[in-house]
Amino acid sequence: MNTYAPPRRRGGGLLRLIVVLVLLVIIAWVAAMLFPGGGGDAAATAPEATPDQIKQGEYLARLGDCAACHTAPGGQAFAGGLPIASPIGTIYSTNITPDPESGIGKYTYGQFERAVRRGINADGHTLYPAMPYPSYAKVSDQDVQALYAYFMHGVQPVKQENRAEGIAWPLSMRWPLTYWRWLFAPKVEPVQTASGDAVLSRGQYLVEGLGHCGACHTPRAFTLQEKALGPSNGSAYLSGGDSDNWVAPSLRGELASGLGSTSEEDIATLLKSGRTERSAVFGGMSDVVEHSTQYMSDQDLAAVAHFLKSLPPNRQEQAVTYDDATHTALYSGNVSAAGAQLYVDNCATCHRTDGHGYGAVFPALAGNPVLNGEKASSAIRLVLHGGTMPAGRDAPTQFGMPAFRERLNDQQIADILTFVRSSWGNRGGAVSAQDVAHFRALPPGGQPLMTGYDPRIQSPGEPGPTAEEQAAGTPVTNK
Repeated sequence: MNTYAPPRRRGGGLLRLIVVLVLLVIIAWVAAMLFPGGGGDAAATAPEATPDQIKQGEYLARLGDCAACHTAPGGQAFAGGLPIASPIGTIYSTNITPDPESGIGKYTYGQFERAVRRGINADGHTLYPAMPYPSYAKVSDQDVQALYAYFMHGVQPVKQENRAEGIAWPLSMRWPLTYWRWLFAPKVEPVQTASGDAVLSRGQYLVEGLGHCGACHTPRAFTLQEKALGPSNGSAYLSGGDSDNWVAPSLRGELASGLGSTSEEDIATLLKSGRTERSAVFGGMSDVVEHSTQYMSDQDLAAVAHFLKSLPPNRQEQAVTYDDATHTALYSGNVSAAGAQLYVDNCATCHRTDGHGYGAVFPALAGNPVLNGEKASSAIRLVLHGGTMPAGRDAPTQFGMPAFRERLNDQQIADILTFVRSSWGNRGGAVSAQDVAHFRALPPGGQPLMTGYDPRIQSPGEPGPTAEEQAAGTPVTNK
């Protein structure tokens, strides 16, 4: 018997799938709106601020490096507007002055605490994790109250509207961040220390909390959370990461690429002045020294160094042993090695043929952890774009390295870096012209780097860069 079966509509299964997905998104959105979580009491109040508390809050704001992100080049302090590159687009820092309309002037203490330690703003929206609230979750109640006192009573109000993020829809939607916060933000609780050493405990509190060192120096997972938030989470903590297209090196005890061969005294000196007899800071770390660590007390600097030196290596390495063969060859005029002549012509005047540089002026290349790490991206960027040493406490003089991007092609830069990464006992790998070409093209249009700002370019009386220049990453020049 013949029966008639009507033809199935094509695309019916796909349509049902789309409907199901839309319903799931709606349910997820409703759940995020109805049950944002996060804890804390937005209506909580703080005791009346005292002069000593405001002064302490100013010091703590330095430790937290608040000015580095919340002050745009040429802008007013804490008024926001700094473009920060992220994997999903450009995020602009917000106005955290006590202006009641465009800043945080109407924030209660409870709202301030929730923003700082829990990543939730006054409107109940989750903040982008460019705000390191996973680290600030460990800041004590007393310190958060001091910070609130300072920002409400010690900071000049600035009326400046916040800029919309340069993030395309649908990534610009805030509500999915609620789920990120549920999954990855830690509970607000004190730093867990296993030692009875008061100095080490203070250093751990500063590094894990306000210092938020792990935000750059700890590797991140695919979902962008730090793989470890403290030593108790494993040896990935502070084992090295990537930030703003720079390598943030390991702060653990690796002998070649970490701090294993650096003394506590040298660590404290580097944080205080931006330089030591053998090294100097660059990239994003220049901002940290300029706005934060140079203002730390000697006791806190020593505590930070003491804690960092307590961290065992994440990977076993042998210390770099100086080899004089390169120096002997260059001194005798032997430049037959690939990259040797280029090094003599472009680098040796400052860094010398023996690779030792000049103490506290031009850093040594021999044994330098930056050159002995697996990744060469920081070295490539320094050669391409140059750098300026920050003016630190007790070391006001700034020394700079010129940019070689116009003078040398990709292959020449690769040859120089391969040469220095394999000379004087260094054990870094080779660099290719393709590696250099990749970083020469960065940052791409619309993805500015905050580390490209040089405060010496602009005179105090001159206007700052326009918003369009900041958004496009246009270099600031005298106008």
